[in-house]
Amino acid sequence: MIIYQASKSQFLHHALRDDIEDMMSRQFRASTGHGVGRSEIQSWKFSLLEMAKVLNDEEIPDDAGVAIEYQLPQTSKRIDFVITGEDASDRTKVIIVELKQWSESRRSEKDAIVWARRGGRSAELEGPHPSYQAWSYAAYLQDFNAAVQDGAMTLQPCAYLHNHPRDGEIDHPHYREHLERAPLFLARERAKLQAFIRNHVRYGDRKGALYAIENGRIRPSKLLIDCVAGMLQGKPEFVLIDDQKVAHEAILEADARAAERKQVVIVQGGPGTGKSVIAINLLGALIGRKRNARYVSKNRAPRAVYEAKLTGTFTKTRISNLFTGSGAFVDNESDCYDTLIVDEAHRLNEKSGLYRNLGENQIKELINAARCTVFFVDDDQRVTLLDIGHAEELRRHARALGAEVTELELSSQFRCNGSDGYLAWLDNTLGKREAANTTLDTAEYDFRIFDNPADLHALIELKNRANNRSRVVAGYCWKWPSKRDPQAWDIELPEFDYRRRWNLDKDGSLWIVTPGSVEQVGCIHTCQGLELDYVGVIIGPDLAYRDGRVVTDATRRASSDQSVKGLKSRLKTDPDNAATLADLIVKNTYRTLMTRGMKGCYVYCTDAPLAAHIRSRLRTARADKANAAAPAAAPSPASSPSQSIVCPLRRVSKQERDAGIVSAPLVDLKFAAGAFSDSQALEGGADDWVALPDWVRPQPGLFVAQVIGESMSRRIPNGSWCLFRANPTGSRQGKVVVVQHRSISDPETGGRYTIKVYSSDKVADEDGGWRHERITLKPDSDREGFEPILVNLTDDEAGLAVIAEMLVVVAPGGA
Repeated sequence: MIIYQASKSQFLHHALRDDIEDMMSRQFRASTGHGVGRSEIQSWKFSLLEMAKVLNDEEIPDDAGVAIEYQLPQTSKRIDFVITGEDASDRTKVIIVELKQWSESRRSEKDAIVWARRGGRSAELEGPHPSYQAWSYAAYLQDFNAAVQDGAMTLQPCAYLHNHPRDGEIDHPHYREHLERAPLFLARERAKLQAFIRNHVRYGDRKGALYAIENGRIRPSKLLIDCVAGMLQGKPEFVLIDDQKVAHEAILEADARAAERKQVVIVQGGPGTGKSVIAINLLGALIGRKRNARYVSKNRAPRAVYEAKLTGTFTKTRISNLFTGSGAFVDNESDCYDTLIVDEAHRLNEKSGLYRNLGENQIKELINAARCTVFFVDDDQRVTLLDIGHAEELRRHARALGAEVTELELSSQFRCNGSDGYLAWLDNTLGKREAANTTLDTAEYDFRIFDNPADLHALIELKNRANNRSRVVAGYCWKWPSKRDPQAWDIELPEFDYRRRWNLDKDGSLWIVTPGSVEQVGCIHTCQGLELDYVGVIIGPDLAYRDGRVVTDATRRASSDQSVKGLKSRLKTDPDNAATLADLIVKNTYRTLMTRGMKGCYVYCTDAPLAAHIRSRLRTARADKANAAAPAAAPSPASSPSQSIVCPLRRVSKQERDAGIVSAPLVDLKFAAGAFSDSQALEGGADDWVALPDWVRPQPGLFVAQVIGESMSRRIPNGSWCLFRANPTGSRQGKVVVVQHRSISDPETGGRYTIKVYSSDKVADEDGGWRHERITLKPDSDREGFEPILVNLTDDEAGLAVIAEMLVVVAPGGA
């Protein structure tokens, strides 16, 4: 998502003549549904004015692309400023600019960390150095955005601190590595930044790089389980950004202080904030420093998966020396380890052993056993009655053992397509807590409600064919007869002819990565702490919707589920607290299951009112219902000639489209002009659909058509297949559009439409507004003889229609 995008000339007009901060504020609210604080508005006002002064340079092309506030894929982080264009060799260049208003800062001894006043706060805070920040954003974008990879784009990060003097602190040799990767420009260095931009951007954004970046599909994200071996060998498999980097360096500093005093570090963060990524990175860094360190988790599944991935790279003895369970410290002497890294600390128990009859308290035993103990915790992922590792309990034991406590918080979100709004919506929808996010836009995160669990499982199996990263999980509301009888079914919903087995016996903790296990159903015990691309969730009868609210009934759990063992006795002795805790566990379980998917979550509810409740909170629900009730669109003339079109893009079937293959209808522009008034008719009447490049993100109104002719050859080589969007909204100035008008007679298109660069002249009207007076449709050709088409609209505006916008060439002519 890009909050603001324009050409350089348009940006200069908005920044130098209009109130750019007001425009940004409106754009931000329109894009996100909420506003921003005063400090960010002030930041836009001053920093964007400074960038306008930088770009007000005749040698920087007017048609260079400008993007402001680009949200990184699958995160909530935003790049301040982006400039796109081409260099002297016609290679696509993308300049990433990290903007800061700081006037002073102070060097930190930590790697890539600097002290500064951030966000208008009075006190100094530690945070990433601006050059590291810009570089990490570029590296992340390179890793995750398919358009950047496929489009052969070169990313060039830099930082501009327009108020900060060159004082030997922000530019200290300590930061040399980061300054080399992302140059730092300070106060009174505008000319240097201009020269830097001119060196990389000699021509405008002729290839549509800005569009490609914004709409770039997200590659299947790196999974931690695939990168463990490299990380333990010191390879930078993941780039730590923002608060991840701050936490990593703070923990290493606490480890160094542990020689003088016992240290406890508590790192809080929700699903997908990178807790486990930091934990494994730390383990690798500490091994490199010859520290006696261990990765600890109560849950067996993450350890089993990591150990399986290390087999063949590390010896079995070394693997067992690095990964251990939380119950292994009952009899350890004090400080016998340098550092213990405790992942999923919310799952810690009081007692250890098979029969929970060993030790006194796992938290106490872990802190006692190490000079430095690091706890990664999420209080919202406590999913059994025995879980005691919440943050306050960690603090209490740390204080009792005389440890110095450091608390850190991770806010960046790298799961659920980076949508912090999804987590807030989920909490609100499950009745965990109130939030402003009452509606979920499923265009941002692939969330679907199914009325049939068999259909849900079939789609997950189809998704899983790509990379074995999709699974179905369920609430533990069905017994486990297949444990004794392998032929028995565990989860049975006969009305849908749906029968599946739990994964709990065969492959157990490795279920989430075992080929073929997609046929089975997992539970909270075999997926917590791990991640998938797509997760299907079957919500059992322990969660329902009654009298306008979500209710729980933990007694509907299967008798074999140990997570609520002892609930009945607790209900007798302390009914209020027991009921509150049981409600928390059920809701936390489904919240955890529904946040395993990085790209999508599909849900079936055994309780129909609950399904209706969730569906009512999806932004697409009403539209889908209306579409389903509407009569089928009549065949469009747009589709009839497509059978004879020879297109280099692969045609796809309806089954492939339903499975999520990114595709668009194939259209012949000569016959389609009349169909563009209704994008549903355009899509519904298409006979042929073609697969789009992997980086293209689907959206309504997209279609593919061939452009014949030389009048736009600089941008569209003759015969190229292009991606269009029907019925474009917003400003058309400077865009390549398909225009239809009775006065047009274009010899290349052979009809009353043309494809040209749109430009309009406006005049004020008597009502204080404005209207178009004349539209100029400009060719952009490397051949002579093509003249602009002038359309005078003084008396004839109704006859003109901009029917489509050309977005990008997807298959050049001659392909």
